[in-house]
Amino acid sequence: MRKNCKPAVKPSAAAAVAMATRKLRAFKNWMKSQHVECSDALDVVVTTNSSAVSVRALCDLNVGDLVATIPKESCLTVKTSGARQMIEESELEGILALAVVIMYERSLGPLSPWFGYLQLIPYSEPIPLLWSLSQIDSLLAGTELHKIVKDDKALIYEDWKECIEPLLTSVSLQLKAEHFGVKEYLAAKSLIASRSFEIDDYHGCGMVPLADLFNHKTGAEDVHFTSSYAELNNVADNENYGNDKTHSGGECLQRSDLESSHSELDDDAHSDKHGNDDNEPTKVNSRDESISGSYTEYSSASEDDLTVLEMIMVKKVEAGAEVFNTYGSLGNAALLHRYGFAEPDNQYDIVNLDLELVLQWSSSRFSHRYSRRRLSLWRKLDYSGCVSQNSEYFEISFDGEPQVELLILLYIILLPEEMFAELDLAVSITSGFEKSKGFNLSKKDIVLFREGVESSNNMLLTDGVCVALSGLADIRESLYGSNHLEDDIKTLNYCCLVKEPKIYYSLVLRISERRILEKLRCYASACAIMQTK
Repeated sequence: MRKNCKPAVKPSAAAAVAMATRKLRAFKNWMKSQHVECSDALDVVVTTNSSAVSVRALCDLNVGDLVATIPKESCLTVKTSGARQMIEESELEGILALAVVIMYERSLGPLSPWFGYLQLIPYSEPIPLLWSLSQIDSLLAGTELHKIVKDDKALIYEDWKECIEPLLTSVSLQLKAEHFGVKEYLAAKSLIASRSFEIDDYHGCGMVPLADLFNHKTGAEDVHFTSSYAELNNVADNENYGNDKTHSGGECLQRSDLESSHSELDDDAHSDKHGNDDNEPTKVNSRDESISGSYTEYSSASEDDLTVLEMIMVKKVEAGAEVFNTYGSLGNAALLHRYGFAEPDNQYDIVNLDLELVLQWSSSRFSHRYSRRRLSLWRKLDYSGCVSQNSEYFEISFDGEPQVELLILLYIILLPEEMFAELDLAVSITSGFEKSKGFNLSKKDIVLFREGVESSNNMLLTDGVCVALSGLADIRESLYGSNHLEDDIKTLNYCCLVKEPKIYYSLVLRISERRILEKLRCYASACAIMQTK
């Protein structure tokens, strides 16, 4: 049983709640001054045990209800900030430019037009990017995030050194170093990672007051954030709204992104992760532009001229319940990376097996030259794994099922030499897709099968391949250290989320990944048994 970590509110905690309540009151006054309209059916509240802000329904809400209207001019972007001229003259763009905007407006204190908003949101979000190197090494060892976060910290420091530090040496700008240092830059980046939205082509990425106060729930959004014509506010008559996730007046907006990263962390849900067939936003990838999440791009000037953003209900919510937005269908590695939390039993979780790990396994059984020859044939057949930041890897799904390209590679690695030589020759002569004497490899159907036998992926799962999958699972799990999955589960049961969030969420991530590896072993064992029948 988990220890009770909700004792009576201490004086210091009560004071924190009181301060958060005052800040919330000031924010609501600021919203009125900026013509940000929040429905009387919603209540923005402070959570007593954490001083966090959430949004709850004061009455029953129905699909199509308009619950908030936010002018684009009230959003904090490069175009609306007083730092616009400085940023444009410095030729800064994208997320880096928005980070400068946040630092600049914070440096103004109460003189900033966004002070009422900035004083409410935290100074920074507790994402791993802001953890110390020792915390990263101890808490994230073996996980998808360990190398990614360390690389990110180095890259972000390079960005600061190259693009922001020169601003401090400009006599004409007269910027104070204490507001634009590496610490302040990292804090701004953490807010952008967890709170920013891509607004439109003109404003680009920005901070959207009120919209960023709705908490996330994977696969269970209640409200959609949209850009729409003011005269088309009423969407209650759109019968398909709840299914289409958009309405006739505009497009769906989702949170924007921080960094590109190994494993395309936001792509955890495999082939249809971004739901583009369901009118979901498209994705953008680059080191300074995204972690590979999704957002809407606008295709015409008339759409960019729209001045109002809206939040519209896409699900019925009962009075008293919290109203959730969604950041997308993200696995725990992406959630922790971008937002600083993870969810138990997240169905979008995956584990990645690096190609180098597969070659390490192969070279432990065969020679290095042997492994490279087999890999070369696999590439001649036009196969590859997933690629990100010069790293190639294979995905293991939440159910423990390996990517088929991995199965084909293992099959080729384990082919008897005579059959390998025959296939290698056939590939050289016929480009690899014609029948050879012993078997046929079909790229179109992505299956490997023997002549005269119905093509099936099951033909890839020989005893040798199943043993290889179990061995790879063991090698991948060894990266977590000497303790076992049961040890992590026991530690999590005695960990207090409120007091130790970094430990708690890193354990949730580790456990979810290790359970997937456990499922991979079960998958391999079950397939091996099937082969004997």
